[in-house]
Amino acid sequence: MNGVLVVDKPKGPTSSDVVQIVRRALKVKKAGHTGTLDPMATGVMAVCLGDATRIAQVLTDGNKAYDATLKLGVTTDTLDAEGAVLQTRAVPALTRERLEQVFAAFRGELHQTPPMYSAIKKDGKRLYELARAGEEVEREARPVTVFSLTLNDFTSDELKLSVACSKGFFVRTLAADIGEALGCGAHLTALRRTQSGPFAIARAIPLQEIVDKGAEAVAGKLASLDESLAFLPEVKTNEAEADRVKHGGVVEVARPDEAMVRVTGPTGEVLALAEIRRGRLVYKRVLANQAD
Repeated sequence: MNGVLVVDKPKGPTSSDVVQIVRRALKVKKAGHTGTLDPMATGVMAVCLGDATRIAQVLTDGNKAYDATLKLGVTTDTLDAEGAVLQTRAVPALTRERLEQVFAAFRGELHQTPPMYSAIKKDGKRLYELARAGEEVEREARPVTVFSLTLNDFTSDELKLSVACSKGFFVRTLAADIGEALGCGAHLTALRRTQSGPFAIARAIPLQEIVDKGAEAVAGKLASLDESLAFLPEVKTNEAEADRVKHGGVVEVARPDEAMVRVTGPTGEVLALAEIRRGRLVYKRVLANQAD
């Protein structure tokens, strides 16, 4: 079984748990996810099966979109509802105008400091491991981009929002930062990923359905490598060039340098992932079967 399965992750299991559940339900040997979701989060989780595990990193680098709920006036050590309460403060009177002013500061290109409770590594250890041991270490702010940030609804102490962002963005940190901008603190109480790279929530299959029905649940629903990589710029090759690509040979292209492209053969199949440097393909991964 080869392809990308879009799972609707429920609240509770870790991303690794979901991969293992899928492996058992579908009886596949190779599987891997394309971006960690916290246990409390739900929604889109792309799981690469079989040969598709070779493109997992590329899909991990894709942009994301989320729906989130924030509780104002309460901060926690994990920045979400699963953490211990650190402080409670009064929430100021809210208006849409005031909230839109605050939101404006969190759109566009930003630098965001990762939370201590995250899977990022510092000196070989996960930050959450250090946090659980009572340690807090300095973290470098990282460049991220917020493409859109929309206020969907609010009450006297709760905000509902949608955000579209680049890889590496922490919605928990956004929640905490918005709370501080309002002067009352906040934490994340609900998070649903609605988009991950090219995959939207409308395509996702509930995890329980996969458990209950096995292969029947995913029949005809796996995204092929070609479809999964369709968001990347394309470099088309003729038969002679395609043969060179399959063997990692030199192929010249008359176009500007580009960080990542998909190289396709005469019939449209993806042969390789590559960069363009000085008019040549520099292969990141050859996907074509060299026996073809």
